Amino acid sequence: MEITGEIQNIIYKNEINSYTIADFETEEELITVVGYLPFINLGDTLKLIGKYVEHKDYGRQFKIETFEKIMPQTLDSLERYLSNGNIKGVGEVLAKRIIKKFGEDTIYILKNEPIKLSKIKGISESKAQEISQSFIESWEVWQIVGLLEKFGIGAEYAKKVFDLYGAKSIEEIENNPYILIDLTRGVDFKQIDKMALDLGISYDNQKRIISGIKYGLIRSTYNGHACVQRDNLIEFVINLLDVMYENIEDGLIYLNAKNEIKIEKRENEEYIYLYSFYQTEEEIAFRIKNLQNAKNIKRISNLTSELKKAEKSSNIKLSEKQKEAIEIINENNVSIITGGPGTGKTTIIKNIIDIYEQKGKKVVLAAPTGRAAKRMTETTGKEASTLHRLLEIGKIDEDIFYKENNNYEGAPIDGDIMIVDEASMVDMFLINYLLKCIYQGTKLVLVGDVDQLSSVGPGNILKDLINSDQIATIHLDKVFRQAAKSKIILNAHRVNKGENFLTKEEGENAEEDFFFIKESSQERALSEVVSLCTGRLKKYGNYDFFKNIQVLSPTKKGLLGTKELNKTLQESLNPNINQQPEKASMGAVFRNGDRVMQIKNNYDIYWEKQILGQIEKGSGVFNGEIGTIQEIDEREKRIKIKFDDEKIASYEFSELDQIEHSYCITIHKAQRK
Repeated sequence: MEITGEIQNIIYKNEINSYTIADFETEEELITVVGYLPFINLGDTLKLIGKYVEHKDYGRQFKIETFEKIMPQTLDSLERYLSNGNIKGVGEVLAKRIIKKFGEDTIYILKNEPIKLSKIKGISESKAQEISQSFIESWEVWQIVGLLEKFGIGAEYAKKVFDLYGAKSIEEIENNPYILIDLTRGVDFKQIDKMALDLGISYDNQKRIISGIKYGLIRSTYNGHACVQRDNLIEFVINLLDVMYENIEDGLIYLNAKNEIKIEKRENEEYIYLYSFYQTEEEIAFRIKNLQNAKNIKRISNLTSELKKAEKSSNIKLSEKQKEAIEIINENNVSIITGGPGTGKTTIIKNIIDIYEQKGKKVVLAAPTGRAAKRMTETTGKEASTLHRLLEIGKIDEDIFYKENNNYEGAPIDGDIMIVDEASMVDMFLINYLLKCIYQGTKLVLVGDVDQLSSVGPGNILKDLINSDQIATIHLDKVFRQAAKSKIILNAHRVNKGENFLTKEEGENAEEDFFFIKESSQERALSEVVSLCTGRLKKYGNYDFFKNIQVLSPTKKGLLGTKELNKTLQESLNPNINQQPEKASMGAVFRNGDRVMQIKNNYDIYWEKQILGQIEKGSGVFNGEIGTIQEIDEREKRIKIKFDDEKIASYEFSELDQIEHSYCITIHKAQRK
């Protein structure tokens, strides 16, 4: 649908990505519009393409898909445009004078004969040229949006392009489309490459080569790598660009000389970093050493007696290793507690909280995911926060994490001791922000299991810090008696040691919470999974799939990957037998009762939840949150989802790329729950 009108009022604008909520006046009505509007200001006349939606809280809105900035249609609207600060040097008084003097010829004068503006009182010849230049620039920059759409890049990135290249943006892109690889994350390289080749750029053009190299490095970060082995990178780029080895070597030399990459030699191998990633690793090391070497002003002098008090208070006898861990924390500003499940990490955290709070110290608890923070709160009895919330990393452009990380400052942490649980899931950029926000003299305690999967983002921080032998570390390896009743915990430790699972005889005194079923074919394995999910597990604890069971797979592809398992489990557990409404999207079919997962951060989506009879309202649903579809409304074209923390959010059909089925999820995704 297309509407034309004028921006009357900007209600909200994200200064980073230009997401805007505004009052928009058409000939017929004043409506609220929402969407990405870079370069747009009060008084602008726009042609909007999109659709009307009904927001549950704010009513009828027009959701923008694309837009075009057009000349004001009347002299009144042109006067408002000139007077609202869009044009440098022109205010309300001068705008009135310009319109009164030139009327319908105003735009022509501004663009083509600016010297005539100097006939107006208050405008010199130099100021006339300045006004003309500002007017022309303000009209030309919006064309960037249309150009970027040809490359499959959304309007929200147009502001980045203009901030870097200004009025020459279109010229720069047409001369070298590959600059878009540096400016945006997740773009389709092949699409940009095809356009560049169509524009006449040769296969062995240096711009193409260096862009392919940087794209290869960026792609590796999506898989958690901070750097790449030289030979692996070269092989990837050869396959990507179909060029000679020598071309890539020349590109690497050029990028290294320009400080856009860093080549680091380790023994007999060479590793290549994007320079910002190398900088971040250096900064992490620098900040940790500074924190570590600061005066230990939070140390408790009579720790032995305090330990005895804590043991008496909790009625838990600490092991020697646990006491040693608490002593290490007391004697060092930076320390690491690592160990597998059931080795007493939580008991150490609880005692640290008790001991330090008894001495009037402030303890701050955090974890990298919402699920981990919630579990930390439940096990310690003290409120824990996600690192993002603690550092106030909210609605910011995710590219900041990868390209501008040294410029972002989070909120300073007010605490004497900072404890981060599940630290194996913290990536290099998040730990860097955390270190920026910790005052010198604050104690930092990282707690985690190095045998868990590493972070989804780049870096393997916990393991690398331990392997550096520079940080005081305690390794917990004793499984406590209560935890030893679980076959899951016992087998986890056996796997880490390279041992087989417990035999029936070895585990006869442990709980029946672990089963290993070996199948020789994918088809039979699939049948076993379905059988277990549809009733077989009930006799072991009355497990209901939608309340108690989660299927995990290490891969998305294949018969036993998440995509196929989700389809099969949906048909087995939630078939559409009553012809209920359903909605197809992105190769999946969504139904009432489906288990689904949010797969990207959405800071804008509105939600409500009921707590003790009171309605709590808020916004934001984040990557890894799981819920159940409650309603599919064909008339309103919306799906209502109730998440596991009780909040209810509505998604337009056009927003369904943000969710996917979660009958089965990848093991990496399970970390983010």
